[in-house]
Amino acid sequence: MSEPALPIEIRADNIAVLSLIPNPKKPRGGVVVLDRWLIDSLDAALCQLAKQDLSGLILQSSSARVFVAGADLAEIDALNDADLDVYLRAGSVAYGRISALAFTSVAVIHKAALGGGLELAMHCDALIGAVPAPGEKSWKVGLPECGLGICPGWGGTMMLAARMDISKAIMATCTGTPFDSTEIPSGLFVKKISAGESATEIAVAWIHANPKIQTRRSPLSVADAQFHQATLKVLEQLESQLPNTAAARAALDAVRAGLQHGFQAGLLCEQKHLIELRHTPEARACLDAFLKR
Repeated sequence: MSEPALPIEIRADNIAVLSLIPNPKKPRGGVVVLDRWLIDSLDAALCQLAKQDLSGLILQSSSARVFVAGADLAEIDALNDADLDVYLRAGSVAYGRISALAFTSVAVIHKAALGGGLELAMHCDALIGAVPAPGEKSWKVGLPECGLGICPGWGGTMMLAARMDISKAIMATCTGTPFDSTEIPSGLFVKKISAGESATEIAVAWIHANPKIQTRRSPLSVADAQFHQATLKVLEQLESQLPNTAAARAALDAVRAGLQHGFQAGLLCEQKHLIELRHTPEARACLDAFLKR
């Protein structure tokens, strides 16, 4: 078997540490960006880890600048609709391997986690997040897609709302407004890391304290039964307050699909909308401006 493209360390306590790295052919100054290379590399690494009798998984980033900056919009924009559908489904398969693991998984968020990067992290059982040290510049965590005229495509509309106050999550998703790292609502992170603390040891302790009792078919999301009534109530309260944009309506549609038919249905709804939305004048103006930066 060939060596995995992503570094994997198996600790003495039988916990695997999987590190996300930049695409070697597109180093981007050391910034980790979700592209097809990273999706395929992640899929291969998780397939290998799933075959091992492990106690847990820590998902971290090797980048000093970000956890994951988001998806490679230039790569996505170059795909036709059929190829983008294949691309999004490949990401869904790779991400889904995390929630299906027989052991506990924790994502360590030490800097910016945006879009598909946050969606990747939320497929883990728990997120542990760093807070800026005194005098350190803060960073963003969230789902900016609707602000670009598109919508999340890997379950973000449903997952974020299951990890914090539902109304705050849906409002932030539908407006495409990430949270500042100093003002992240409670619930997203099960633990916060302060300067001088070891993220790995905090993650290890959480894994040992929270062994997985049973595997999941999908990540924690508002599609889970315990969130159903609360989410319906919030949707009724928020609908008139949300932006009247195609992207916001698509995000709400995906949440409703998840509530009615389960996570996979919501996921497919997201992806269908994302593929269609990128052709709208609103999205084209935002994406063209973003890609010219």
